[in-house]
Amino acid sequence: MQLSVNGVEAFVASGGREFDASQPAIVLLHGAGFDHTIWALHSRWFAHHGYGVLAPDLPGHGRSPGAPLRTIAEMADWTAALLDNAGVSDATLVGHSMGSLIALETAARHPAKVSALGLIGTAAAMSVGPDLLKAAEANDHAAVDMVSIWGLGFRAELGGSLAPGLWMHSGAQRVLERCRPGVLFNDLSACNAYQDALAAAATITVPTTLVLGERDMMTPIRAGNALAAALPHARTVVLPGAGHMMMVERPDELLAALQA
Repeated sequence: MQLSVNGVEAFVASGGREFDASQPAIVLLHGAGFDHTIWALHSRWFAHHGYGVLAPDLPGHGRSPGAPLRTIAEMADWTAALLDNAGVSDATLVGHSMGSLIALETAARHPAKVSALGLIGTAAAMSVGPDLLKAAEANDHAAVDMVSIWGLGFRAELGGSLAPGLWMHSGAQRVLERCRPGVLFNDLSACNAYQDALAAAATITVPTTLVLGERDMMTPIRAGNALAAALPHARTVVLPGAGHMMMVERPDELLAALQA
């Protein structure tokens, strides 16, 4: 569906069912360079089990027009505006990677709008290496290669996708290749510049679940544990052997963690 957020149309997936603002709302926030399609399984499950699902393409991503937002704070304010325009008073926010920082910052800046948090592949500081930033700034395909190689755990690179006929590595690359020029660099720069995670975490009063990959090379588990330690009401679920792209690597285990 299309929603106007701050005067600009945005595409928002609703899990295959019409969004109903009277149901408990869950917002699924994608990571750097990605879009709503990473939530294909999870958005559908929640939509068919009593939730109103909002899985937006952030501005400049996927099917949403406009320029990408430059900072995590801007993305958090945009998320709050999305809830207002959808007629939602409060929601559970679930974010992956960059999306986890957006969810965290939204809860800190707009506490009345957030009832719970799910932070996937998250970290107290989401630093981005200079080689990746340089490649992304040049719109060099090497940036896509780095994200897809580092983002998937060892087992995922061997194959064995739970979706028959699909290859996890190639699927991640195709989504990143659809990015408009400059979008991946914008997102990685926003993550790299965001230094407020621990300060934001200290203000969070809602239940928070962190789902971390044991073999995550992009947001190592120690960085996720550092964030968990700063959250007053956190529980941590570690997926053994999983890398950063848990939505495709371990979709069922991730869903179970979020359901709990």
